[in-house]
Formats: sequence, structure tokens, C-alpha cells
Amino acid sequence: MKIHFIGIGGIGLSALARFLVHSGHEISGSDMKESPITRELVNEGIKVFYPQDASNIKDPDIVIYSAAVSDENPELIESRIKQIKTLSRKEALPFILADTKNYCVAGAHGKSTTTAILSSILNSSALIGAISKDFNSNFRYISDVLAFEADESDASFLLSNPYCSIVTNAEPEHMEYYNYDYDKFYDSYRKFINLGKIKVLNAEDEYIKKLHIQNATNLYPSIDIKNISYILNNDEPFTRFELKEYGFFDVWGFGYHIAIDASLAIMAALNELDLEDIRENLKNYKGIKKRFDILQKCEKFVLVDDYAHHPTEIEATMKSVELYDNLKNLNKRVVIWQPHKYSRTYDNLEGFKKCFKRCDELIILPIWTIPGEQKIDIDFAKEFAIYNPIFADKIITKNCKIEIIKNKEIIKTYDEGLVIGVGAGDITYQLRVNN
Repeated sequence: MKIHFIGIGGIGLSALARFLVHSGHEISGSDMKESPITRELVNEGIKVFYPQDASNIKDPDIVIYSAAVSDENPELIESRIKQIKTLSRKEALPFILADTKNYCVAGAHGKSTTTAILSSILNSSALIGAISKDFNSNFRYISDVLAFEADESDASFLLSNPYCSIVTNAEPEHMEYYNYDYDKFYDSYRKFINLGKIKVLNAEDEYIKKLHIQNATNLYPSIDIKNISYILNNDEPFTRFELKEYGFFDVWGFGYHIAIDASLAIMAALNELDLEDIRENLKNYKGIKKRFDILQKCEKFVLVDDYAHHPTEIEATMKSVELYDNLKNLNKRVVIWQPHKYSRTYDNLEGFKKCFKRCDELIILPIWTIPGEQKIDIDFAKEFAIYNPIFADKIITKNCKIEIIKNKEIIKTYDEGLVIGVGAGDITYQLRVNN
């Protein structure tokens, strides 16, 4: 079929588009502007239009649109006028995932990492909301076994057709979608888990405990994961840990949370592979981009990009820093934070006020918003006064230094210390040279 994607430049929608290309469909798409992802799609033979306009709707059989697309979008309006079948990303999942054996990973934190680790272990197809460094993409097509990052933000994980349901944690997040109804939120997780023939859970998570799931492979980190150590191999970080009675494993990355994510992937993979194949294949995992992604490593200056956009994730990132021997001696620790969405920032404000305690200086960029999001007044100067933060409009990154910009003027330059950018907006592009 001919399938057109509105918002094809998104990390999730682009993966689905790539998957459908390999399934034999003719794909086109559009986005507001060109981006590294859309350029990659064009190089892969997908026609991408900029900006979004009614004239981009030619004669597709189906139009699939991202969650950020409103009813006022000109392409969506044109599709409906022409009576073309339109599906939200959520509604398209049953069609896209119908013929694969899906290992679906959900959770407020760690699902991208766990999905990428699982795909590396299984050497399987993958649909991930991040770029795996193993195969340098958010997608690959190898077989009908699929590692899929399932999305709880709009309850679309209920449509992901899981053979195996894997949950890293169930901390309340995206509560605006659930109308702040916690029973509805937890019931969605409960339904997702029970959809899977096989269930693998981080049972020590305080929120998963509330679900009271039966007949699951429960992972209890403090019991099942032990003898954790952190090693540098050719200046690359690895966490070594012992899991149950299965012996030791080495996984790329530093942190207790990395051991948990890897253990969940290992427990799920035991349904497909023997233990020694799992141990060996785990070595293929090389991390994912934007997850403690070291962009520059100069003599006195190190720059890190991290996707952390929730207090729990930022706290884990800051703890991981302390495990890197070659980062400990840098003279200061600077965090550049781009808050992501008004609702997320407001709902987790108390957590955000606490999670930066391990940094020496905090720089706050404007909130990254999505189209149509309702603005919420947040007094950042008052709420974060304890940090004496620097407020900036943007950053400019150069070799071995970063410039902080306010009102088109450079107000500060960092060329020494550890600088970590955190957020899920365009900060990842601002952190790269020549952006």
C-alpha cells in the first residue's frame, strides 16, 4: 500500500515508517522542517515533504499521524476531505505489529535502553524510541521476532500485541492523558502485562507492586542482582553483575539501573536463546544515543548529552557520573536543563527541585513544548532559587567549549569541567558542534 506519515521526523513515527518500508509498502511523509532524522529517511529512499501542506496528500491508501498532530493540520484535513483512511500512531499499531512475535517493553524509565539491549541479545528486529549504537538506528528488520518499545503515554501499549510483556517500572507519568486518574493509569499497566503470554517484571519497583500481577517472571534486584562492579574497558564503561544462578554478565554503561535493564532483557531472552548465547550477544550492545552520550572529551572539558527528562532519570544520570573515574577530577559539574512540556514540568516540580543537587551550576533553557499544549505559569526563578540558576535562550557548541546565549549575547562560556545537557527537546541538536 501507499502510506503517508504526518510528522515522520519523530523518533517513534520514523521507526514505524522504516518498518513498513521493509514490509513492502510505499512510504512518504512530511514534517514541519528538515532534521537529521528526515535527512536519513530521504537517504533511505523515503519521500519527505516540508512543511506540512494539503498539497502533500497525493493518493495514499492510508495516512498515519503522530500524537503531536492536531485536527487543524492541513494534511489531516485534506486526507479526511478525500475520505482517505486516517490512523493515529496508536491506532496503526495493530496493523503494523500483527504478524510479528513482539517482545514489548514499557515503563516510565529505562524502556529504550531495555529494548535496545534485548534486540542486541536476540539479534532481532527492533522498533525503539532512540538510536541504538549497535546498529546505528531506531529500527532494524531481521526476522519476525521484534523488540518493541511500547508507549504508555497514550495507552498505545495496549495495542502492541505483546507475546512478552516487559515492565521496567510503573512510576506515574503522562498523567494528563489519564485525567490524573491513578486507578485508570495502573489498570492500563495491568492490562498490558496480562496481554503477554510471558510476563517479565521488575517486581521490586514500588509501583509495580501495586499491580498484584500473578504468573510473571519477577525480578527482584536486591535479591536477584548482586556483586555489581563498574569497569572501564578501553575507556568504555561497563557494569558487571551476577544474576540469579546464571553467573556474571557485562553490559555497556554505568549504573545500578543499567544492571536492572539488562537483567530484564536477559530474563525475557531466555525464552528464545540459551544462556551462553545471551551472555555473548549482550556484548553487541554499545549503548544508545542521547543516553549519557559523550560528545566531546577534551583535556579539561567533557560534554555529555543525556535524554533524561524526568527527575528520576536525571538523578540516575548524576549518580552515574560519580562512577566514571576519568570524570571525577574535573573541576566543576554543570547541568544544562531544557524542561520538556509544561504538564510534565509542573506535575514533577518537586522532584525537579531536588534532582540537581549533585551539580555545581544549573542552566535552565526555555520549556520545550508541543503544538497545542496548554501553557502553565511556573516561576522558575523562585522554585529553583536554591541553585542560583542561569537562565538562557539557547546554547552554541564549539570544539572544547560551549557558549550560553541570552538575548543574542554570550553571557557565559564553559571550556573546563563536565557539562551535561538533559532534556527530550531540541537540546540534543544544540549540544552538537555547528548547530
